[in-house]
Amino acid sequence: MDAFYASVEQRDNPELRGKPLAVGGLPEGRGGVVATASYEARKFGIRSAMSSKQALQLCPHAIFVRPRFAVYKEVSKHIREIFSRYTDLIEPLSLDEAYLDVTEDKLGIGSAIEVALQIKQAIQDELQLTASAGVSINKFVAKIASDINKPNGLKFIGPSAIEAFMEQLPVEKFHGVGKVTAEKMKKMGLHTGADLKQLTEEKLVKHFGKAGRFYYQIVRGVDNRPVQPHRETKSMGAEDTFAYDLTEPEEMHTELDKIAQIVADRLARYNLKGRTITLKVKYSDFKQITRNQSFVKPVGDAATLSDTAKSLLAATNPEEVKIRLLGISVSNFGELQPKAKKEEASDQLKLF
Repeated sequence: MDAFYASVEQRDNPELRGKPLAVGGLPEGRGGVVATASYEARKFGIRSAMSSKQALQLCPHAIFVRPRFAVYKEVSKHIREIFSRYTDLIEPLSLDEAYLDVTEDKLGIGSAIEVALQIKQAIQDELQLTASAGVSINKFVAKIASDINKPNGLKFIGPSAIEAFMEQLPVEKFHGVGKVTAEKMKKMGLHTGADLKQLTEEKLVKHFGKAGRFYYQIVRGVDNRPVQPHRETKSMGAEDTFAYDLTEPEEMHTELDKIAQIVADRLARYNLKGRTITLKVKYSDFKQITRNQSFVKPVGDAATLSDTAKSLLAATNPEEVKIRLLGISVSNFGELQPKAKKEEASDQLKLF
């Protein structure tokens, strides 16, 4: 989906259309974080994960609204229903993105490009929103293609064009290559896929670990991962960025109690318990740490989550710092229970 949260807000509020819009934390007080920016806001350099205060500096007339996750989830369910008309092989990545395998499309259309066009049109007609699609022979190439002609775009990369396309692609555009890895590659003289292709698999593994094998394959357009309709939930959690820095342990404990209850409620909703509890802390200087504790038996109640998070926090000497964000997550679930809705459990709740 194109600028999903922002597009939904502009759809539902005509006064926001055509204006620079940031969905997320408000810039008042210490400020929050931008979840999604409209394309009008992106022209000023506003991006997701940027602080709202920085966004306001880039565009003083930007409009900030808080996210409405319940609305976004309902829209996402409608989009999934549209997908299901064409295929049952749907792998959701988030509320606004999914892989579809249309090798055997349910309507017998016989063309992945035509399926993509029909899905885009249905989303436009039924939800008044635009989507961009990437069409290719595997997940990796399709993912990259989906970002090329945004917004409201469609890009097809056929089998004969894949290697040439990957060779000219800048390394930072490779899905899964972050800023740190991209910088490391550039220092090694690796600027494009063609440069990566010159290295043997052994050398890539030597410099980048297990990811080196993945890079060796993808630069050649090889990705054999299947579309998985029921991806296993790896973790579930919640976090909150505060309006002001927390300096007193009592304040931190109060916030951890609130977050623990949210996580416990979500776990109960999907009938999940986990063996590992992780505490996330972000300080006023944006330094971030995580601490975790594992249990022999799965846990999921609010009291255990809160007590464990407080214990982990105490070990970090919280009296000497200012805390901007706290988060609690649970992982190491093992097998999901029968009543869990796996395809819906993968989106991480975030509070702004």
